[in-house]
Amino acid sequence: MVPTLADVQSWLDGYVAAWRSNDPDQIGALFTEDVVYRFRPFEDAVVGREAVVAAWLDGPDAPDTWTAQYRSWAVSEDRATATGETRYTDGSHFHNVFLLRFRDGVCSEYTEWFVEAPPAKA
Repeated sequence: MVPTLADVQSWLDGYVAAWRSNDPDQIGALFTEDVVYRFRPFEDAVVGREAVVAAWLDGPDAPDTWTAQYRSWAVSEDRATATGETRYTDGSHFHNVFLLRFRDGVCSEYTEWFVEAPPAKA
């Protein structure tokens, strides 16, 4: 199944919901059994659904400490890109870019770039 922009948006919405819930089953449902997940593009990947779930839950963000808005940007074959912003209650603000690959409606490869926005000028 080749994903559409709407499919990718639905996946992103599920990603945010899983992050907010910190529920292992909800997190795991987003990814293939053999997913390759990169929190940062030039670091070693976390490989496998169970390892990704464990990594997510190792020091999770409390649900009331952040907001996130992500939007699907483009789809080509089984690959997709998305952009968005994440804001934390401590004032930090990140711009995000995601490179995603899908298989049967779930993510098989994930790489995220995030850049912290400079503090707002007074």
